[in-house]
Amino acid sequence: MSINPSINVMYLNPVGTSIYDETFAKMVSTYKYPATAVDVVSLNPATVPPKMTNLEYRAYEALIVSDTVKAVRQAARENYDAVVIGCFYDPALADAREISGETIVVAPCQASTGVALNIANNFGIIIGEEKWADQMRETVYAYGYKDKLATFQSVGLRVEDFHKDPDRTKQLIADAAIKAVDEFKAESIILGCTLEVGFFQDLYDILFKLFLTPIPVIDCSIAAFKAAENAALLRQIGWTNSRIWGMQSPPEGELAQFEIFQDEYKFGNKIHVPAD
Repeated sequence: MSINPSINVMYLNPVGTSIYDETFAKMVSTYKYPATAVDVVSLNPATVPPKMTNLEYRAYEALIVSDTVKAVRQAARENYDAVVIGCFYDPALADAREISGETIVVAPCQASTGVALNIANNFGIIIGEEKWADQMRETVYAYGYKDKLATFQSVGLRVEDFHKDPDRTKQLIADAAIKAVDEFKAESIILGCTLEVGFFQDLYDILFKLFLTPIPVIDCSIAAFKAAENAALLRQIGWTNSRIWGMQSPPEGELAQFEIFQDEYKFGNKIHVPAD
């Protein structure tokens, strides 16, 4: 059989502000396959806090779970081939997959750790603040990668700080990555925030110059997006969402009876990146 390369992907920025949407649109425009069309969307500012710029705290994440699941349900209604939930905490990933129909749902932590272990025996994760490590460690362990996690290294930055002073950010990330490789023997580096997008190539060059050998540096935003594209293509050979046991979807009749997931979800912002 032949694969149709024309697919459509949603990159969901799971907050109510659109301030990061252009950054993600630039990323997908640079790295997408030519025939892929992408919509970068953010959540509805009328139903999630519109001034909340990060999900660094569990309390913040709790406020976007319902909308994230509803957004994925809407993506399934609109026949997107795949959706990326664009936060390294992988918020509401399992919940969204239950309601996604035939639409594949991926997220950055799961995607980037999978990429890392295709090309290295372990990984170190560069994070913004030390607080993040607690929840991210739980997620990595839940994916079965406890023995593959070499270290978390924090750089002392909030999500919204990464692009304020790119040169300073680059140096902080480089220092953290060097420590991860030199002291904790990390064989690959994952940038553990979607707003660390854009720094992976410079970091790769720095590490190569210092250690004189390739050390993969994985941008989690790109990894998640490429995972979504590839999963969308693999749907065409029949590798789609399981719908048995733990992946069973709620009965449509029951959803109607409960009067949930029946309304169209309104996104707060949408940037369309067309196929070439």
